[in-house]
Amino acid sequence: MDNLPEKNEQYGTKDYWDQRYQTFAFSKLLQVSPRLIIWIHLRRESDAGSFDWFKKYSDIADLLRELIPDKRSKILMLGCGNSTLSEDMYDDGYKNIVNVDYSSVVIEQMQKRHGADRPEMEWRVMDVRELQFVDDQFDVAIDKGTMDAMMTAKGDVWVRSTEAARWFKIVRSVINEKIQDPPEQIVSDCTREVDEVIRVLRKSTGLFLYLTFGQPHFRRRFLVRPETSLHIKELGEAFHYYLYIVRT
Repeated sequence: MDNLPEKNEQYGTKDYWDQRYQTFAFSKLLQVSPRLIIWIHLRRESDAGSFDWFKKYSDIADLLRELIPDKRSKILMLGCGNSTLSEDMYDDGYKNIVNVDYSSVVIEQMQKRHGADRPEMEWRVMDVRELQFVDDQFDVAIDKGTMDAMMTAKGDVWVRSTEAARWFKIVRSVINEKIQDPPEQIVSDCTREVDEVIRVLRKSTGLFLYLTFGQPHFRRRFLVRPETSLHIKELGEAFHYYLYIVRT
């Protein structure tokens, strides 16, 4: 079953993700152009019904352990979906993880999947643009693909793409073609997410980690704040991706 959206902007809607999680199935491997073949290794779905953009925990574990040395840290997973990142971090000793996603469908699924084996992990239905937490509550917040999904919109917002590669559109900013300014709604959504993240992170010690293939000249504008510092790590060998490290 092909669970790809007909329109690019659907990636940024709650209805699409609810439906996707309800009808989860393996997606067909599409015939793509050489310029987009790099994304094949990014899309990983398993029989257990999990889905990970970019890297899995095993690929970035050493880096995360270095950045988050205290495994008692309270971690907020933004737009968790049915990724295995939270469960892998939990099994590695990070027990204090709060997962949020605006799809009630996937939150219910994940609660059922992990409730017995990982009882300390929390699952909350919540929009990352309007977090229902008090200020200064978390040590770490992690975004692995959520902001990218919000960057989809009608038309060629970030780059032209082919129909054969339409499910790659939420990561199109990696391709070097004509780029247009994103619509105001996208700017607003991404800005609101980062504002909310900064608000709920502990002042002076908070850490926001954003993993993406989006290059700095596309992403920096959303992450820079007067009261924070931003460090960007370029990772990978054949195919580069970026870890944006924001400290409060």
